[in-house]
Formats: sequence, structure tokens, C-alpha cells
Amino acid sequence: MTLFLGLGIAGIAVLVLALVFDGVLEGLFGGAGVLDGLFDGLLSLPVIAGFVSMLGFSGALVLGTTGLGAGPATVVGVGAGAGAGWLTWRFSRALMRDEPGSTPRGADLVGSSGSVVTAIPAEGYGEVLVYLAGQPVKYAAKSAEPVARGTEIWVEATLSVTSVSVRPVQR
Repeated sequence: MTLFLGLGIAGIAVLVLALVFDGVLEGLFGGAGVLDGLFDGLLSLPVIAGFVSMLGFSGALVLGTTGLGAGPATVVGVGAGAGAGWLTWRFSRALMRDEPGSTPRGADLVGSSGSVVTAIPAEGYGEVLVYLAGQPVKYAAKSAEPVARGTEIWVEATLSVTSVSVRPVQR
């Protein structure tokens, strides 16, 4: 039973080392040709750690709670370890495929509403406050007609990264 518990604890230690020194083993063997990419999938440190931990702890559990010997405990441990390793591999692949949300762009402003902060003259720029991805953002604004402060506006086009073309909302 001591051997199985030692394997379980060693697996947890390998997992902690894999989390602390993320990518070190991959970096050491990265330029080895044949081993290139070997540690990215089924032989990654988290998968190995999951396998060894489950082998050790489930083997110790079977050995301590049943009258079976070390052989059946090893078979059960290998099966549980293979299951834990496979689940760890699938979970890490799912996390690595996770796509971040798209970054808001200036073109996303077109059609959004806001309000005039600084009056917009007929020939020149004023300032408007619009919401981009839920955040208030102030832009320089140009309009074909003068627009007073506090007027609700619609964004017609983005002129540059910091300026937009607007028109007053007609109600």
C-alpha cells in the first residue's frame, strides 16, 4: 500500500511542478527532432500526473478496502489512471481551443446611439459620448448640421480611430 500511496503523492507533486514550471519540459525537448511535439498531447505533464496519481490512489484504495492482492489493485489503478489521463487530456484540449471574445472595433460604432457632450458646430468638431461594448467612450464628432449639447445622436460612420460622423435622432 505504501508504494501505491507514494505513486499518488508523486503524481500530485508532478502536477504541481507542471503548473509552476509550465512549458519547461517542452522547452528542453523541443529541439530534439523526434521528440518535437511529443509532450503537447497525451504525454503532457498534467496527463502523466493525472495517470500516476489515479493509479496510486485507486490502487491503494482497492488494496486497503478489499482482500485482493497487489495485482488486481494495479489493474484497477491502471484503468482508473488511464481514465483520469484521458479526461485530463480532453479537458486541456478544450481549454486550449477556447476562443477569446472578439475585440470591439470602430466599425461596431456605426448605428449606435449616444449624446453630445460638447456642441457640434456646422463646420468643425464637437464631442459625443457613445457606448462601445458596454463602456462609455468619448469621440470627436462631426455633423452636417449644428447639434446642441445634450442632444441624442446616431453614429453614421467612423472617420478615424478617434472621430465619428453623427446625425441627431429625429423623434
